[in-house]
Amino acid sequence: MEQYAIKGGNPLVGEVEISGAKNAALPILAAAIMTDDPVLIENMPDVRDTNVLLQALESIGAVVDRIDRHTVRINASMIHDHVVDNDYIKKIRASYYLVGALLGKYRKAEVALPGGCHIGARPIDQHIKGWEALGATVEIAHGMIVTEAKELKGRRIYLDVVSVGATINIILAAVLADGQTIIENAAKEPHVVDLANFLNCMGANIKGAGTDVIRIKGVTKLHSTEYAIIPDQIEAGTFMFAAAVTKGDVTVKNVIPKHLESISTKLLEIGCEIEESDDAVRVVAAKPLTHTHVKTLPYPGFPTDMQPQMTVTLGLSKGTSIVTESIFENRFRYVGELVRMGASIKVEGNTAIIDGVSRYTGASISVPDLRAGAALVIAALAAEGISVLDEIQYIERGYEDFELKLQSLGAQIERIESERELQKFKLKIG
Repeated sequence: MEQYAIKGGNPLVGEVEISGAKNAALPILAAAIMTDDPVLIENMPDVRDTNVLLQALESIGAVVDRIDRHTVRINASMIHDHVVDNDYIKKIRASYYLVGALLGKYRKAEVALPGGCHIGARPIDQHIKGWEALGATVEIAHGMIVTEAKELKGRRIYLDVVSVGATINIILAAVLADGQTIIENAAKEPHVVDLANFLNCMGANIKGAGTDVIRIKGVTKLHSTEYAIIPDQIEAGTFMFAAAVTKGDVTVKNVIPKHLESISTKLLEIGCEIEESDDAVRVVAAKPLTHTHVKTLPYPGFPTDMQPQMTVTLGLSKGTSIVTESIFENRFRYVGELVRMGASIKVEGNTAIIDGVSRYTGASISVPDLRAGAALVIAALAAEGISVLDEIQYIERGYEDFELKLQSLGAQIERIESERELQKFKLKIG
């Protein structure tokens, strides 16, 4: 079993290049099959979730050509199956984007119910509401989402809750529908905008992405395009908090600073220095950090995917902080592991009350999910002594070359597979 061995105590210093956004890549890869023309996608992150989705596309007949590690050409003209049911696809949440894409293009789809991280219930009722409004029948049977439509007609659809997944899935189903679809109370996240831009480059007619009302005029067909995925705001934010928690000085490059505003604002509040340029953000933590209050909200609010990294940082900040999680109910599962490292955190319902401590200490800890895993890594980087993290496959779902990028900033972190390798790591670092 692969693990991370980490010796903490080194400030992270230097520059790090941010990869393409996983949360944008997944719907864009699904959307690429909606034309029979070849589509070239650049700046694709090489992470487990994108690779699983590409395998799923191949399993139904799409031709996937990996030009290089971050560039892929997809030709969907040979798709022969509308059933996606393999062991890989059940492990990722983004499998449901194939429902919207296949339904939109072929008017039918059968896709295994999604998996992903255990951070709380993520119902698909708003997705189903949208597909049914457009004219599809939807059934959950034998662990599959089964949808079919004689025709899809544009409709006005109001989402009862802001849902990124449902917004994306309705867009996918609506771009080739007859007439106009209007999505009200739509999600505004950057990856929703990136998908809309990608589809518009393919000939779709989508307006309003990035606002809470998206208008889609159906077109008869989509065509070939070349497109580069936006940088990953969550990976960037993770390195920004890693700089803060290790008292470091890190410049994250290849980013869109506007996407990071809620993260930058909170880091400024707790005492970090922030410098922004056109495509980079520098975080310097030269003085002791102080407490603050944070509530996760849909974009442009503070992202739920950054909540564990924020909590880890506030755990080493002076005073009492409160973090409220308003998106997912199980997002504090990592707190027990952090307490074992010396944190003083009490969770009450969807709120964590954090009394800052002067230090964390190394421990053997288990990763419960993707973003909590990254947060526990940065906690270990700040801790005194050595930590060993199990279940790092969760981290690989969304972070490309995580340990290599951290090493380039001076972190003492290595991937190990045995007790013998752990002993070698301990001898090497002295």
